Amino acid sequence: MGTISVVINTLNEEKNLPRALSSIKNFADEIVVVDMKSEDKTQFMAKEYGAKVYEHDRVGYVEPARNFAISKATSDWIFILDSDEEVPLTLKNELKKIVAHPTGDYFRIPRKNIIFGKWIKHSRWWPDYNIRFFKKGSVSWSEIIHSVPVTSGVGIDLEPKEEIAITHYNYESIEQYLERLNRYTTLHAKLRLRDGYTFDWKDIIEKPTNEFLSRYFHGEGYKDGLHGLALSGLQAFSEFILYLKIWQMSKFPESRIGIEDVVSKMKESESDLHFWQSDALLKEVGGLKHRIKRKFRLS
Repeated sequence: MGTISVVINTLNEEKNLPRALSSIKNFADEIVVVDMKSEDKTQFMAKEYGAKVYEHDRVGYVEPARNFAISKATSDWIFILDSDEEVPLTLKNELKKIVAHPTGDYFRIPRKNIIFGKWIKHSRWWPDYNIRFFKKGSVSWSEIIHSVPVTSGVGIDLEPKEEIAITHYNYESIEQYLERLNRYTTLHAKLRLRDGYTFDWKDIIEKPTNEFLSRYFHGEGYKDGLHGLALSGLQAFSEFILYLKIWQMSKFPESRIGIEDVVSKMKESESDLHFWQSDALLKEVGGLKHRIKRKFRLS
């Protein structure tokens, strides 16, 4: 039977790390923690749990340090875990079965995002598949923030079931969300410009609107209640800030736009809004009326 290394990248995670490490008890044959020079007790805690601890230069996001962390693992199989995550027993048992009888080379695992104290089941936050379990050598990450890993071999998705999903204790507060938003939008703006994007004023209307519509209506964020509405708005705001930062990095170029241009663009977005409003109401309200009528016919 193959062995399993759990790989964790850290930076000032003394609050979250004990929970993550406790959740992989009796599962990992080896724990590798690569720390970006934390200023708290992260390294001490990792060593207390028996982890092999290495250091990596501090960077603004995890991808550059992830391949380094994987290179330090010695097992046949690698499980990637973040410090703010937790692994349920059912998932650990499922992964052990895979190691005993492999059906693929890498596996996408569903993830439960707990945001502002609630599991977000819609709003494009579920099942939030991530490649987290793989044979060593079959997966690597580029150094681009939030990039899709490079894979080789056969990939398999585990079923989108709560009992085999990683629990991700994501945003705990609005302040935390805004802090990450500020950091991530700067990095994303630099990447967009590096890839040849040229700022277009229309995008500060179109992109945030599309983000909100795709999460709240298409992603059925309304089923998450106030959380869904708030998160859809925050994600739209993130897009707004992203394109404003691109404008800023482009030295604030002037655009000859009149009120007619802006109104015209807003009407396009308004048309999209009406479509998705009608679609959601038809599915939810219309569907409810259909079920009520059917119930009375069967009575």
